[in-house]
Amino acid sequence: MTPRSTRLLLGAFALATAVDVLSLAVGYEPGHLVAKPLLMPLLAAYAAVRGGPRLLVAALLLGWAGDLALLSDADAAFLAGMASFAAGHVCYLVLFRRTARARGPWVPIGYAVVLAVLVVLLWPGLPAGLRVPVAGYSLLLTAMACGATRPGPVAGLGGALFMLSDTLIATGVADRPQPPNPAFWIMLTYAAAQFLLVRGVLGPLGGSSAAAAAYGGMRSTTP
Repeated sequence: MTPRSTRLLLGAFALATAVDVLSLAVGYEPGHLVAKPLLMPLLAAYAAVRGGPRLLVAALLLGWAGDLALLSDADAAFLAGMASFAAGHVCYLVLFRRTARARGPWVPIGYAVVLAVLVVLLWPGLPAGLRVPVAGYSLLLTAMACGATRPGPVAGLGGALFMLSDTLIATGVADRPQPPNPAFWIMLTYAAAQFLLVRGVLGPLGGSSAAAAAYGGMRSTTP
């Protein structure tokens, strides 16, 4: 596809994101229900036509499945959504491990400290049936956020925002203090996180990056 076509896809993602977060800001639930399911398919299509690796597209589509599940408030839907996102994090982890960028020891240590603090704070408030699944998911999420620093600071920021978004969800489940209108902040940080992860892998439109070059060579061998 032409650069113009890819810009149209990216513009459609930006528009859907704006509709979603503005709908949440003003409490217009129908707007959220329409816009949220469009976010990840549009971003996945953008990543695909930019020549992104299959694992990146898979991670975004698994995020889409998680988004759809979390439109329901049922416990089963929450677990299904968490499982979908967990599978997406596995895709990201495998993808990030294939870049050779060096990373200092303080990044894993810092994320390990953050994870430990979150588990200690949230554990008592979590429903008994969700404690182990949430703890396991949190470990995987933290590993993904830490691994996202390998392609560079853009993807690293995306990983950190993803962790922040999911932490806001977890504080609600554990009945811990949240900011006003948490759904707005959850979706804002989530959409930004996924976009930054894609941008960190692919590089800017019309440009290139070391990560994009490395990942591009994997396309024919990536499952």
